[in-house]
Amino acid sequence: MTGTLLSVNVGQPEPIGFRKGQPVGSAIRKRPVAGRVRVAGINVAGDRQADLLVHGGPDKAVYAYAREDGDWWASELHREIPPGELFGENLTTRGIDCTNAVIGERWRVGSTLLEVCQPRVPCYKLGLRFDDPKMLKRFALASRPGAYLRIVEEGEIGAGDAIELLDRPGHGVTIRMVADALLLDETLLPELLPATQLPAPLHAWIEQRAE
Repeated sequence: MTGTLLSVNVGQPEPIGFRKGQPVGSAIRKRPVAGRVRVAGINVAGDRQADLLVHGGPDKAVYAYAREDGDWWASELHREIPPGELFGENLTTRGIDCTNAVIGERWRVGSTLLEVCQPRVPCYKLGLRFDDPKMLKRFALASRPGAYLRIVEEGEIGAGDAIELLDRPGHGVTIRMVADALLLDETLLPELLPATQLPAPLHAWIEQRAE
């Protein structure tokens, strides 16, 4: 399977609204950047997170969201969904299925090697970004969470790069399955246990809840 990287998007923390009367900062609003972009450590160059307790780190180093899912939301919400602006993805993709990507599958993008790690589980800031407190529930019910990626090999990426699926584990646990089990139906949690490529703390929590 081969897709295309439509844009690389980065952002810095900035005010996005208020919660309980207090200003809230987030880097959820990202903007496309031109040229080749370094992907190293736990970040895309030029990108930051506002709250490192729940965002970022090696298991949330890069966030990918499919243009196909963005187009679905545009139709559903009757508004434009520019790359990175609302969902905060680092990689806007086309032709590679982020929703049905298998946990642990690996993508060659430019000179990087990235591994599908876990789905996005949104916090209240998604609702602030859309100016809609019901957006979290809508996001969960839509089962279009996008995929967080680990950086296996550092390198450079840029708009127009091919996204090549190199390897896919045989357990069959997908991004959508994990998201649905976490957000909609905990009785599905035992089905996730074969996906040992999930972040270790998350897999341990799933094991405990599944028992």
